[in-house]
Amino acid sequence: MKIQLLLTGNELMAGDIVDSNSSMMADFLGQHGWRIERKVTVGDDIELLVSEIKTQSESADVLIINGGLGPTVDDLTAQALALAAGTRLAEHPGAIAHLNHWCERRNFVLNQANLKQAVLPEGCGILANESGSAVGIHMVINNCQIFATPGVPSELRAMFRHEVLPKLQSDFSSDSIETRRLLVFGRGESTLQELISAQYPDWPVAIDLGFRASMPALEVKLTASGDDTALLDEWQQRLIDDIFQDTYVGNAPSSLAQATVDALYGEQLRLASAESCTGGMIASQITDIPGASQVFEAGWVTYSNAMKTALLGIDNELLSSVGAVSREVAEAMAESARQHSGADIAISVTGIAGPDGGTDSKPVGTVWIALTLPGDTHSYALHLPYGRSFFRTWVSAICLDLVRRAALGYTLEPAYLNRHRA
Repeated sequence: MKIQLLLTGNELMAGDIVDSNSSMMADFLGQHGWRIERKVTVGDDIELLVSEIKTQSESADVLIINGGLGPTVDDLTAQALALAAGTRLAEHPGAIAHLNHWCERRNFVLNQANLKQAVLPEGCGILANESGSAVGIHMVINNCQIFATPGVPSELRAMFRHEVLPKLQSDFSSDSIETRRLLVFGRGESTLQELISAQYPDWPVAIDLGFRASMPALEVKLTASGDDTALLDEWQQRLIDDIFQDTYVGNAPSSLAQATVDALYGEQLRLASAESCTGGMIASQITDIPGASQVFEAGWVTYSNAMKTALLGIDNELLSSVGAVSREVAEAMAESARQHSGADIAISVTGIAGPDGGTDSKPVGTVWIALTLPGDTHSYALHLPYGRSFFRTWVSAICLDLVRRAALGYTLEPAYLNRHRA
């Protein structure tokens, strides 16, 4: 089945909002074995919209339009569909009933602007909107099924799940496209491509290999269709065993934080954290995961030297003599967190996120990380010369990975650290 998207809105073209809806729709469709063939984004221009609807409906089996269903003058989707289909606009009784019910629940008066959302291409079907005022539109142009959906992500999600997908499933069979998304931390896409090419010069043509650079984990995608999906298990395991090894984090939608929680839980270990420059990001990512209470004891955010002393008992003289960004202070923070919490593992971090605060000996981007285990403490001096936000994200990811490695018994000197040694 050929599926195309048409996104509309000046706010998309101007960069005022980021398009997350097409990703959501692609995910829903992918779960049912379908893939989007083409995506077009246009502004609120009636001529462009009509032209694209005509063009895309001639080449697609399904066209999903997103946006432009609201009550204002720049919401043009219904008008564009009517013009493309060569039909007139008319009030839709079902859409009127929906608007009346929507207003009654909110004690609103139905006004003329809202009534615009009930003026739809004559003869079209409507798609229920569980929370918003604008119904969706379902019609056929050039033998192409067209679904017009709202731009509000929460409204789109419900409509896609309960209206669009059931209609697609009733009219089309699955293309049986399956994609595995393998997450790898600490290796770049060019390195992995070289390793895979060298290890498997005869990579099977039935499996598409793709990469998506993201932060913090790299995504390696394996895609197959039809009977060839039976090959995915074998080739996924080959990559894990031969190439990724201990850098393999899991399969999306997992995450580095999820993998860390799973590793701790699997080994019945508990964690504590003591953070300075990351400001609680490590603890936040851990506790975002359901079930974190089974593995996480406590977290300290000691941003100032005074709080390092007051909450973690770090000696003032130590702070004065070696500075907060030092091996000694990082190790003392981790050991104190572990001692106070009774956790099995503690991770600490202290660094200079910038843009100010660096010196010749400790430039912006310098960070010390300490990981303490029963009877053993590891510390790492790294230099990550990135912007403040990227620095904190990267440092938090490294800390999570070190905890994951400690729980699973992997090396605590991963090769990727060598690129960043201070």
